[in-house]
Amino acid sequence: MPDSAPPPKKAAKPSHAEEVKQSSRWLRGTLAETLADPTTIKFVEDDTTVLKHHGIYQQYDRDTATARKKQKLDKEWQFMVRLRVAGGRMTPEQYLALDELAETRANATLRVTTRQTFQFHGVVKGDLHPLIHDVNRTLLTTIAACGDVVRNVMATPAPVKDAEHETLARVADEISRYFTPRTSAYHEIWVDGEKVGSGDEEPAVEPIYGTVYLPRKFKIAIATPDDNSVDVLTNDIGIIAHFDGETLEGYTVCVGGGLGMTHNKPHTYPRLASPLLFVEPEGLIQACEAIVKLQRDHGNRSDRKQARLKYVVDKQGLPWMRETVEAYAGRAFENPRTLPPFRIKDHMGWHPQGDGRWYLGLPIASGRIVDQGETRLRSGLRQVIADYRPAIVLTPAQDILLADIAEADREAVERDLRAHGITFAEALKPLDQWALACPALPTCGLALTEAERVRQPIVDGVQARLAAHGLENEIISLRITGCPNGCARPYAGDIGLVGRMPDNYALYVGGDFEGTRLSFQLFDKVGQDDIPAVLDPLFSAFAAERQGAEGFGDFCTRMGKERLAGLVRDALPTVSI
Repeated sequence: MPDSAPPPKKAAKPSHAEEVKQSSRWLRGTLAETLADPTTIKFVEDDTTVLKHHGIYQQYDRDTATARKKQKLDKEWQFMVRLRVAGGRMTPEQYLALDELAETRANATLRVTTRQTFQFHGVVKGDLHPLIHDVNRTLLTTIAACGDVVRNVMATPAPVKDAEHETLARVADEISRYFTPRTSAYHEIWVDGEKVGSGDEEPAVEPIYGTVYLPRKFKIAIATPDDNSVDVLTNDIGIIAHFDGETLEGYTVCVGGGLGMTHNKPHTYPRLASPLLFVEPEGLIQACEAIVKLQRDHGNRSDRKQARLKYVVDKQGLPWMRETVEAYAGRAFENPRTLPPFRIKDHMGWHPQGDGRWYLGLPIASGRIVDQGETRLRSGLRQVIADYRPAIVLTPAQDILLADIAEADREAVERDLRAHGITFAEALKPLDQWALACPALPTCGLALTEAERVRQPIVDGVQARLAAHGLENEIISLRITGCPNGCARPYAGDIGLVGRMPDNYALYVGGDFEGTRLSFQLFDKVGQDDIPAVLDPLFSAFAAERQGAEGFGDFCTRMGKERLAGLVRDALPTVSI
């Protein structure tokens, strides 16, 4: 080697999370030992990484932590348990069993997530095993609902009985099953209770994931252009199905979506997936496997903030991605098809299924199924599901669909729900119907401020400003998160509020309702109480200057950041933004 040549670069040291996964014996860690120890109320730090792959986050009540610390008391440790429910579909019997577990093993609520599944909150360590054991008795599972694996696979929610919708639901389930980890650790710890060897004898247990699984979480969704309810382009793999009538022609596969970022770290950013290839129906899982293996081998394992597939795509470029995916698959793929405009359908209210039956969409604020005051949502759903046995579909908008309802039962179903004070979508303005919020405080350890608990006052304040400009019925998506990780997809809607510090949010605008364009940051810090006033000048200009049927996000993009910021500063010279 010439003297002038630079020395070879040392391989970056893997992050601690990688070391934990490597030594976990295929996701065993010391979970079983801790579960069996009645003197502990939480798991050691390394095991919290392993726990996530079993669908569990260790948390504590942040509302009480400071006061308890002053009293020299430990934090109130608890757990969030998330299910893996492909496409959000379950039977009425499964729903009723989960409802019972929410009462006996959690905090008496079920929460619909923005990825079409349920979460239990407030679970204490002693209830973890019986809860997860009984979830599995329903033939549902929690494995790989969290962690560095392919997580819950999303699909267009409408339970319409035609080739298009039934294909998407079936394929989502097939993808989910294919990418479920193979380790026997999950059943050993939570289901059977029987140890299968030491775990050291399973070197080939994970043919897709290998010994350390993926560098970071991995998300897959499937949709059609006619209904992008799943925000398909925000996923690591976004699959768009192309139908000619009832015939499935194949899929355009997009790669590199992902919304997580860190404030003031410009090398982290949200990104929408880019079209990579087109594949025939029978080759879809092969293509997905090749992409997952590419991420397994080329994703950043030293810096978890740079570990998502989107950074591989941007670093290596789409031509390299295509060539490498084809090498993993051992075949060539066609070029991606040109994508037509996307739409998002409204699934709330009554809709025919195409088989003589109906489905009913019910809005659920922040996805929280709970009895609260005169609105006895959980009780009403339990009664109707027990009496009429509808199939269940959870939506990416945190709502619920009751499916397979007979024509003769429609009136009774609606009467029984209304008798419990349950709100129907017709009573909501569009902003309220479409608003999303993550749980944030008091349970999420990443939250910088509130989201779910301030959703309604924020919606009410913004709605009042819309009404003042004659825009009360305008379809606008508002998404609120307590931190920049983006669980409620704040960078992909018309308006995003991203937790910045207590009572303050970064304000994003300019995305489109259909999910094909990211928002841009308008202001870095806006006080919660100032949000309606800051948006008001934008609504005023939108009402006066919109072009045709232009949406609010489209208008903001056309106006640009400088013009919009100027409007706000001129109208609110004394507000700190």
